[in-house]
Order: sequence, then C-alpha cells, then structure tokens
Amino acid sequence: MFRTSLSALLVSTALAVIPVQPLLAEGLAGAYLAARSASMNYDFDAAASYFTRALIQDPANVELMQSAILSHIGTGDVERAVPIARRLNDLNHEDQVANLIVLSEAVASGDFAAAAKMLDDGDSVGPLVDGLVQAWLQFGEGRMSEAVAAFDEVSKSPGLQNFGLYHKALALAAAGDMEGADEIMSGRSGVTLPATRRSVLAHAQILSQLERNADAVELIDAVFQGNLDPGMEIARQRLSDGETLSFDVILGAKEGIAEVYFSIAGALVGEADDAYTLLYTRMSEFLNPKLVDATLMSAQLLERLGRYDLATETYNRISPDDPVYHEAEMGRAEALKSSGQTDEAIEVLSRLSQSHPDQPSIFVSLGDMLRSEERYEEATAAYDAAVALIDEPNPRQWPVFFARGITFERTDKWPQAEADFRKALELSPDQPQVLNYLGYSFVEMKQNLDEALDMIQRAVAARPDDGYITDSLGWVFYRLGRYDEATTVMERAAELTPVDPIVTDHLGDVYWAVGRRREAEFQWHRALSFEPEEVDAARIRRKLEVGLDVVLDEEGGDPISRSNDG
Repeated sequence: MFRTSLSALLVSTALAVIPVQPLLAEGLAGAYLAARSASMNYDFDAAASYFTRALIQDPANVELMQSAILSHIGTGDVERAVPIARRLNDLNHEDQVANLIVLSEAVASGDFAAAAKMLDDGDSVGPLVDGLVQAWLQFGEGRMSEAVAAFDEVSKSPGLQNFGLYHKALALAAAGDMEGADEIMSGRSGVTLPATRRSVLAHAQILSQLERNADAVELIDAVFQGNLDPGMEIARQRLSDGETLSFDVILGAKEGIAEVYFSIAGALVGEADDAYTLLYTRMSEFLNPKLVDATLMSAQLLERLGRYDLATETYNRISPDDPVYHEAEMGRAEALKSSGQTDEAIEVLSRLSQSHPDQPSIFVSLGDMLRSEERYEEATAAYDAAVALIDEPNPRQWPVFFARGITFERTDKWPQAEADFRKALELSPDQPQVLNYLGYSFVEMKQNLDEALDMIQRAVAARPDDGYITDSLGWVFYRLGRYDEATTVMERAAELTPVDPIVTDHLGDVYWAVGRRREAEFQWHRALSFEPEEVDAARIRRKLEVGLDVVLDEEGGDPISRSNDG
C-alpha cells in the first residue's frame, strides 16, 4: 500500500527459508535435504512435512524450526506453525518471525495484555510492526489517548508517516470520531495519503457517516474513473441512493492488526521476495479471514511463486457471494492455465461470464485466454461482449480494441482489424505495441509504407531497446528499398534479440540485398538452428539453394531494387 524501503524496519531474518549449512546428523540428512529441495521450489506442503520430520530427530535445532514455521505459513496453516514458534521463542527471543507468530496468536485469542507484554519485554517483530501493533493493542484495551499517541509516534519515524496516519484514521473511525478520521483521509492535516481500494472504501464510509454521500461518490469517481469492481459499484450505488454506509473496514484491534500486516504486504510487493511477503498476507488472513483483499494477494503471490495448486486452493476460499468473487475466479483461471489446465481455465471464465454478464474484465480475460490458444473466432466473440459493455471507451481500454484487432487480423478480416487498431491508437496515440503491430502489418501487405514507417519510427522512439520493434523498422526500410538503412537497423535488432529466428532470417535477407551473400547464408543457417517452426523453414532452405533473388522471382514478388531515395 505505502511504498517505502522497509528492509531495516521489518525483520532481519533472511528471506530464504533454507539454512545455509547442511545438517549431517545421522538419520537427519535425508529429511533435511528433501526439505531443502522442496523449499527451493516453494513447495511449502512438502517442505513443511520434511522439516517437521527432521525436527522429530533434532527438536532443538533453531534453523529447522525457522524453516518449518515459514513452510507452514506458506501453506496457510498458521495453527501448525504456532507450537513451533512458541518453542523457538522460548529458545531465542530475537527471532522476529517466531515473535510475529506468537504475538499474532495472542491477538487472535483476544489476549491483548499478553501481546503487549511480549513487545514490552523486547520480543520484537521490527520497529514498524511493533509500533503499529502497540497502538492497536492500546486501542483494544480501551486506551484511546495512548493509542493515538502511539500512532503519532510511528508517524514521526522517517518513511513511516503514511503508515501511522492511515492506521490512526482507521482507529479514529472505529472509535466513532469520523471528523478526525476525515481530517486525515482528506489530506487536510497536511499529508496526502496514497489512494488504494481499501483506503477509498474506508474514506467513503467515513464520509457517509458524516452525511456527505455526494462527496463519497465524488471520491470514488475521481479515483476509479468508472472502472469499479462489483463491491465498489454496490457501495457507490448505495451512496447515490442516499443510504448511510456503516464503517466496517475495521471493527476492532484484531482487524486493525490484520490491516497492519496487509499494509506491510502491499508495500513489500515488488520490493521483497514473494515468499517473504506471503508471510504477512497469511498472517493478515489468520487474524481477519474476512479481509478478502489479503486472501487475493496471497493467491497472487502463490501464482508468482509457481505454486498454482495452493493459489487455486486460496482463491477457492472466497465465497461466491463476495463482491470480489469474480476477481478470485479470474485469478483461479490464470492459475489453472499456468498449471497446464487451459480447458478447465476457459470453462471457469465461461461460467463466470454467464454469472457476471456485466463485467467487461471477465470477457477480456476470456478473450485473452482463447486468443492464446489460437481460438480466434471465439476470442472475437468474447471481446465483442466486452466492447458492448463499454459505454464511452477511455485511454485505459485501448488493449481491448488492440486484442480484438489481432483476432480479426488472424481470421483474415483486415478491415475490422484495421478499424480496431486505429481505435486503440485513438485512445492511446503513442502506444508502441499498436503502432508496431499496425505498421508491420502494412509492411507485410506492402500497403501504406510511408505511414507504416512513421508508425514504427514512433514505436522505436518509445522503446529503443525492443528488438522486435527495431526489427519492424529494419523491415520497412527493406520493403522501401532503403537497404543500407535497413542493414544498420536490422543489425541492431539482432543484437537486441540474438536468438530469434525471424529477426535472424530478416537480417539474412537484408545482407543479401546489399551484396553480403556469405553473411546472408550464415544468418539463414542460424535461423534454421533456433526454432525453425517459427519461420518458413522450406523457404529459408530454398534461399540457401538458389538465393533470395530467385525465390522472389518464383513467388512473383518484387525483385530486390533500391528506392530512388535509398
């Protein structure tokens, strides 16, 4: 949620869950090595089993306990991690992950006094977590003044102001001080907080409590610009209808601490190892199973780690009645596809498009998946449904028209394809993917070459290090007979994508055109050595037999000749 460098503010525990030194005690090495291998592949289930087996033989081994804890948390089984964490906490009060687990278990059981004593005794989870959790524990004990002071103390720490203010606002709202919460959320206190789905929903509920529904609707529209998920759409509609929304983002200290973990996870995404970030989303789920945003993030992290089975299992925990159910099902479909179950994934999206026929994103995802399977006509139908749900296309929706244009182009419906490509450019005029695709298509059809050149030059300017776009520029120069320019550009494309068969084949053609015949033949041989199924291998072999000039003549194409301005 809040971007900042957290490396010194969270835990000092290494991100890897594997001990560095091998454990060679008799009878232990086999289980340890199996656990280590499983952990390296983020196979949390197997790792948890093997580490637990190793612990039976060496129950006081700190490294085994650390790894077993993290493996259990990875599977989402916090209950099994708790006794190991307690044992480790008894041995080593400086282990921050163990402290996090024991602290959270105390919070989950409602024993706020025990949780506070841990922190007072120095069982630290890290400065950021300690400060925010202490504040929420004070809140839970009914000491609001002390809680506010604790949140303010966190806000004074370098880089943590947003964290402290956001959680202070949530605590004020949960205590009924909607004016104070709005003062922070609105930015009138002097600090503008980043807008996230959670923060916008919280602020909208606060505004509604203050009988300012119109301001809440304006906030939602300003942030999301009409791109609302079902849950936010429901909230907006209720606000528009004049209904007063209750404040239920945070109900108490336990939910507040779960929000702390979720906030930290949001800040860690892309900054820390995904397996480490997963620790915080899993603990957030543990304290507040209703925080579906944390469940979604856990599933997404598991996907990124390649644990598609656990990702699917996590997505499945979200109820069909939940407003974010469609997001979970879309994520589950992606996990199924990534695990090789593409037909099942398409079936999930097909059913979802029937149960949620008003969500364009579902049809776009279905179209993308069908297109990846080269089922272009079915993909076109899915994109048609998505476009029909878009009243006034905005710049963010250029990919829908671009994708549908590709399906039209692949099914030989060029007029429709060109119309969609131009619509995508109307929405996003400098989008390099569209400029390149449309420009290259013109080159291949030998149409509108001057316009194609302009498009591709703009695409290259936007992405100078993209080998495929650079290849397009070289190819349009070749088509225009400007072979010297084509050579320079195509050599650059080959540097950027040195093992691509199409780029290499093109480089061979350009070399042939400028009389560098031996180099041309060398490049054609290279193209065949990579992935010949991606190119016309028979045509390349024919070029090697008789030369490019003869092949062009056999095909009835234009002979190699320089343009007048070449």
